Amino acid sequence: MPKQVDHDQRRVQIAEALQRLTTRSGLEGVSLRHVAAEAGMSMGSVQHYFKTKDDMLLFALEHRHRLRTERITAKVLAEGPPTPRSILRTCLVEILPRTPESEGDYLIGVAYFIRAVADPAMAKVFGEGMPELLAFFADQVRQAQEAGDVPASADPATEASVLWAIADSQSSEILMGHRTPVEAVSTVDYYLDRLFTS
Repeated sequence: MPKQVDHDQRRVQIAEALQRLTTRSGLEGVSLRHVAAEAGMSMGSVQHYFKTKDDMLLFALEHRHRLRTERITAKVLAEGPPTPRSILRTCLVEILPRTPESEGDYLIGVAYFIRAVADPAMAKVFGEGMPELLAFFADQVRQAQEAGDVPASADPATEASVLWAIADSQSSEILMGHRTPVEAVSTVDYYLDRLFTS
C-alpha cells in the first residue's frame, strides 16, 4: 500500500520551517533549498507544494496569522466572560514579544514588512489584515461606550490607532532591550485605565 500523505500537513511543515529560518536571519537570505533542508524534505518536495518562493511566503504568512488568532481567541475565552476591555488587553499583550511564540510572530512580521516595502504584491497581502484589526479594536471601544465604560467623546477609530501604536512601539523597544515585557504591559494597562474612565 502506498503511504498516505497529508498534503495540508506538509504545507504547514514547510511554512514552519520557513518561519524558523525567518526568525533567525530574515527573509532575504532564505531560499527554497534552505527551507527544504530545515523541513527535512527534498527540494523537489518543497517545489511540489510551492512553485515559487512567493507562494511559500504568502502561505506561511496566512498560517502564522491563523495561529496567532487562535492563540488570542483561546486566551480571551480562558479569562472568563469577555468584555471590550479584557478583549483589547489580551490582544495588545499578545502582540508584545513576551514569549518565544509572540517574539517569533513579531520578528516574522518585521521580516515581511521589510520585503513588503520593496514588493507591491507582498505589501498588498501584508497590509490586508490591518484595516480589519483596527476596525475590530474600534468596535470594542464603541461597545464600551455603549456600556458607559468609555467616554462618549472618545473617537473609536482614533483610539484603535493609538492602541495599535502603543503595542507596536513597545514591541520594538522590548526586542532592543530598552524596555522589559513587564514595563510594556504596564504601559498598555496605563493607557487602558485612562481610556476606560466613563
